Amino acid sequence: MPTEAERIAERRQHLADAHIIVIKLGSRVVLRDGGANEALLARLAAEIARFREQGRQVLLVSSGAVGLGLTILGLPDEVDDISKRQAAAAVGQSALMQTYQRLLAPYGQIVAQILLTTEDISDRERYLHIRNTTQALLESGAIPIFNENDSVSVAGVTFGENDKLAALVASKIGADVLIFLTETQGLYNADPASHPEAEVVKRVEADDRHVFEYVGQVKDAATKGGMLAKINAARTLASLGIPAVIAKGSEERVLSRIIGGEDVGTFFVPRARASSRKSWIATALTPEGAIVVDEGAKRALLHPDGASLLPAGVVDVVGEFSAGHAVSIMDTEGVEIARGLVNYSSAEARKLRGAHSSQIKEILGRSGHEEIVHRDNLVVT
Repeated sequence: MPTEAERIAERRQHLADAHIIVIKLGSRVVLRDGGANEALLARLAAEIARFREQGRQVLLVSSGAVGLGLTILGLPDEVDDISKRQAAAAVGQSALMQTYQRLLAPYGQIVAQILLTTEDISDRERYLHIRNTTQALLESGAIPIFNENDSVSVAGVTFGENDKLAALVASKIGADVLIFLTETQGLYNADPASHPEAEVVKRVEADDRHVFEYVGQVKDAATKGGMLAKINAARTLASLGIPAVIAKGSEERVLSRIIGGEDVGTFFVPRARASSRKSWIATALTPEGAIVVDEGAKRALLHPDGASLLPAGVVDVVGEFSAGHAVSIMDTEGVEIARGLVNYSSAEARKLRGAHSSQIKEILGRSGHEEIVHRDNLVVT
């Protein structure tokens, strides 16, 4: 394990020159006693303004609209009626944006609201339009503030939590770091509520799956995400070459200390930067099915030089999908190792599993791609 000095040096290497910073604010940070936590948000606004003075670009992904709207409308946190929660989102989002504008205006900062659904992201053309709009806002000196469009989102077209949305935004804009601000110091190696000796995990590699042993899917009415969602988002970003940090939002000067390379929170070490197309595949698309591969194919896909997925390495096909759809690529233990755009439908992939590429024409009765998924359309997750 690296020493503290080595960890700090590594962080400084990745963060000191960060120009595009994405900050995700969780509901527990944004809200207090049902209303906006203005004291904390004011401190963060001052830090964000300093970043802007240094020439850095800042984007926010903010939760809290539904909770704030429920309070304004006098509704209980546990209300399950989807229409009432959507109404609360509409009311709360307006109030939330007014709060950010009021707190950042004294520093001469302009904020811009961008509300998204998964449909906006999964379509490649709309995805690029969002990227261009965001870039134009940043070049104009504005601070884009993203949230899911909860007032119109319904089951099947939701991100599920803003942690995933934050990863999408960071990958889409080519961020230099994503900072998750939460109510905890970071990822602990045990539940600190029942294990007083629990310690914060300071450093996580992109392919380190041991982190999942430390956390469970604990959710409540105030937050849809939880630590598991943040870990998934942070690991995905790190695999695409973007560092991520999970830290406590109420820490003094937390943002400045993180960018300064201090050993704050949990740092996810990035790999080499991936292309924008591969970032889109990894973060913006929901897999339509899965392809299970053998150990030989797994080793080839995970090799640093990369490889395409050939029919010979396929042992099973799960679900129904068409050519061009996104699929998960899993090992025989059910662990996702990659995602990609498939060249064949599920029915064709089942016919081709285990076959040599030279047999494709004979099996399908037509010529086709040698690969089930080409390496240019595949990203290791």
